[in-house]
Formats: sequence, structure tokens, C-alpha cells
Amino acid sequence: MEENLKEKVSRYLIRETDFLKIKDVITEDQLLIFVQNAVEDLCHREHIQLPIDQRNILVRTLVSAVVSLGPLRPLMEDEEVAEIMVNGFDKIYVQRRGHIELTDIKFNDNRQLLHTIQKILSGAGTNKRVDESSPYVDFSLADGSRVNVIIPPCSNMGPVMTIRKFKRDITVVDDLLKLGMFDKNISTLLIAAMEAKLNVVFCGSTGAGKTTVLNVFSKHIPEHERIITIEDTPELRLNQEHVVTLATKPANIEGKGEITMRDLFVNSLRMRPDRIIVGEVRGEEILDLIQSISSGHSGSLAIVHAETPEDCYNRMVTMMLMTGIRLSTEEIQKQVARAIDLIVHVELFMDGRRRVTAVSDICYDEEKKKILWNNIFTYKQTGMKDNGELIGEWVMNKQKPSFYFKIEKRRVKLPEGFFNV
Repeated sequence: MEENLKEKVSRYLIRETDFLKIKDVITEDQLLIFVQNAVEDLCHREHIQLPIDQRNILVRTLVSAVVSLGPLRPLMEDEEVAEIMVNGFDKIYVQRRGHIELTDIKFNDNRQLLHTIQKILSGAGTNKRVDESSPYVDFSLADGSRVNVIIPPCSNMGPVMTIRKFKRDITVVDDLLKLGMFDKNISTLLIAAMEAKLNVVFCGSTGAGKTTVLNVFSKHIPEHERIITIEDTPELRLNQEHVVTLATKPANIEGKGEITMRDLFVNSLRMRPDRIIVGEVRGEEILDLIQSISSGHSGSLAIVHAETPEDCYNRMVTMMLMTGIRLSTEEIQKQVARAIDLIVHVELFMDGRRRVTAVSDICYDEEKKKILWNNIFTYKQTGMKDNGELIGEWVMNKQKPSFYFKIEKRRVKLPEGFFNV
């Protein structure tokens, strides 16, 4: 089913019918008939030839998206809500403007909650499942929102579901500049990093905005490059034409057929990639990432959960050690430092704002035989307003970074005097 037809029908339902008024007060069967009539009217008016089987699929898809959310639908439609946390049937929390609060929305019981979860999972169009034999699952909704579910026996309080909503209003660098996530100098450097094929790792804690920042800056990867993305749960949203998206596969009910991040990474190297983007590095795939960068696959982007840039680097080294590779710790530290050009740290602050707190250049000095750090940008907090908003600024170190030769080699232009060269 073509997405533009689905969009056209959605716009027709919202703008030219009473869909928004009646969707909450009629039964699912009545809603099905209403949407079916609307689709037939639109097809007749626009002279669209749509076979009956495709028409039925379109109607079921549109109705499923509305009905499957149950009591959660108002929260999904509330643009201020960034995350929904369902802790059993009677405790539903949301994150608004960076703060978590309890809502008055409840399910009737855990059975209704589990039924809603199964309908959301079914409507997402994924082949994943959640039941007693496989009690937790990650998947994405059609709008890009990410869902995590865990049910008994692993949860002692009934089904638990977390939905991280996809922000459609953040699409370009200027959107993040307006939100005060970083300043113009940081955006200039990171855009140059994309164009110069630097290897960049975005790090931070859960919900800090790592994927959002990566998504926005990845739009500055040149159109002619072949990009391969590797993820557990699809979250990356790239606008380029030549993008190949890969996702892991869980084992089947017999415990067979699992395809891991590392399996996909090894396969991606045979797919003639210009760029490899890893949704989240958390295991043995780090070895293949570092070695692929070292063997010429520059321009890689990745996400790592870490509290600081230093923790990010140490975590990558630790993950390398856990693969069992027969190299000394010092040699592994050297390999990671040589492979990664920039580490970008993003943090969610107490005032609910997300900010880039550090952009760090890391390299290995052959003469001094040690790892060198250069924080090109650091966020310095200077105070707090009466409304609780933090006051601060980004301090820049204009020392020429170790990767500057790559920017020159790719003929990427930075503003005059950006670094002391």
C-alpha cells in the first residue's frame, strides 16, 4: 500500500468528514463502516482505481491505528507528551517538558491492558510477538515511535509498556538550535563532520536525545553515498534516497533463527557501503565496527549509552575486551582512539531541556604513547532563572583537532578562523 494514498485518505477523513468527532463514541464495527464509506467516496471523487482487497487492507490499517491504542490514544495525540510509561493497568505516567507525572488514565484491568498491547503489536506490522515464552519485546510504530513491552512472568506488576514518541516537528538542525540544544558553532562542526566522513559516536543516558541528534545531522550526508543502517528496533529516519535498513531478528519459538547486530554488521561489509550507521552499540558488534573503520570504512556513525564522553570511550574498550579478542588492553585502547574521531555527549537537564554538553576529539599520540583528549566544546552552567531554567553557554577550544587533516582532505570548508591553524 502506497504511503501517499494512506496520507491522502487520512487527510480526507480529518478535513472533510466528522471522523475526529465520532471516532471516540462509536464501536469498532461502526468505525470500520465509516472509514470504508469515506475511502469509497474519495476513490470515486478522485477517480482512483483501487482493487477491493487493497481497499480492505487500507481500511483495516487506518482503523487499527485508531482503535489499537485504547485509553492511550489521547496521550499519543498530545504533542507535549514525549514518553508514555504504563506500569500495570492502573498507573500510567508521562514525560512532559522533561518531567515525569502520573496521569488519571487507567485500564479496567491487566487483561484489557494486555489485549491493547497485542493490538498495538499487531497494528505495527512486525513479525515479533510477546507471550509467556517470549515475555519482552521492542518494536516501532508506523509513526516511528518506539515501544518496549515486558509482561509476566518477568514483570511482577502485570504488563509494563513504555512508548517513546517520535517527534515529527524536529527534522532539521535549525529545529534543535531553536530548542537551545547546542549553538551555531557546534552545528557547523557536526555538519562538517558528516561531509568530511568523520567517525562520530553519539552518547548519553536513556532519553537524552542521542538518536534525535544523529537523525538530524545525518541529513547532511551527501546524497550520492550508499548508507546502511543496522538496528535492533528501527528508530533512525534518513531522508537520502540510497539507504538500506537492516534490523535484527529474534529467535523463533524453537529458539532458532536469531540474527544479531554482529551478524548484520558482518553482512553489511559485503554490501558495498559508503556509510554504516549503527542504531546502538551494546555488544560484540563494536569489534567489527572498530575494525571496519580501521580498514577503510570511514564515516561511520553510532550510538552508545554512557554518562560522559570518557565513560563512552571506556565502555567501547570494555565491549571490545568482552569479545575475547587476544589483544592487550593498551592495544585495544589505541585501536578505539584511532578509529573514533568525535564523541558527542547529550544530556537531559533538570529543567527538562536537552543539551549537547561536550564534543570531544580523541586520538592516540604515537610520540607520547598515550590517549589524548581535547574537548572542542564544553557546556558551562552559570546559573538558574526564577522559572527553574538553567543558564549556561558553550565554551570552545580553538586548538586544531587531530582530525582536521580529514576536513582538509575532503575539501570541506569551515568559517575562517574557526580553528587556530
